[in-house]
Amino acid sequence: MIFRALIYAVGAGILPSIIWLWFWLQEDKLHPEPKRIIIRSFIAGMIAVVIALPFEHFISVHFEETAIIAFLLFAVVEELLKYWAASWSALKTKHDDEPIDCVIYLITSALGFAALENIFFLIQPFLSNDDLRGIITGNLRFVGANLLHVISSAIIGVFIAFAFYKNKWQKRLFLLCGIALAIILHALFNFSIINDSGHSLIIIFGLVWLSIIILILVFEKIKGIKKTNS
Repeated sequence: MIFRALIYAVGAGILPSIIWLWFWLQEDKLHPEPKRIIIRSFIAGMIAVVIALPFEHFISVHFEETAIIAFLLFAVVEELLKYWAASWSALKTKHDDEPIDCVIYLITSALGFAALENIFFLIQPFLSNDDLRGIITGNLRFVGANLLHVISSAIIGVFIAFAFYKNKWQKRLFLLCGIALAIILHALFNFSIINDSGHSLIIIFGLVWLSIIILILVFEKIKGIKKTNS
């Protein structure tokens, strides 16, 4: 039963991230990133979850989990580690050679992070032989948590992209602004999910999907960034 639960959890946990990854990679079909770098970024995102666990345990022990400060600290840990994953695996390589690459790599690491998170959330339902709850949980994370990770990390990538041809200090300022905005959005989303239900949840998920549409439009803007614009 444990082996069956593990197989189901891994399959149902990773598949949504793979689907979303395929979708976002279509945004850079003309100059695709090397597959090995994409895979490395995805795996780095998964590693970031493991690194996050002791920090998040510390937060859970020392802060009430429903308090806004706890949500903020969780968001700080996750956004910084997702950025670290992308930076370590791709952003500091020669393959980060155009503005859109920054967004792609951040999204890839975020989806790797989401994939392992999904697996952790799905193991218990499948271990309990509650396949229906596992399927429902997987579907909710497909349209909710996975997209939250994409949006928040993409925000950081977008800020890096718009500063791609700027000087060192402007790049640092844009990066800090992107991380701060990603943390705030992440914390507010999680806080709203925990403290609201019913109709409010529909509005929250609607805003997430609206953000995805906006992100697609921003991608088109980033594709037009040229070095002469700086």
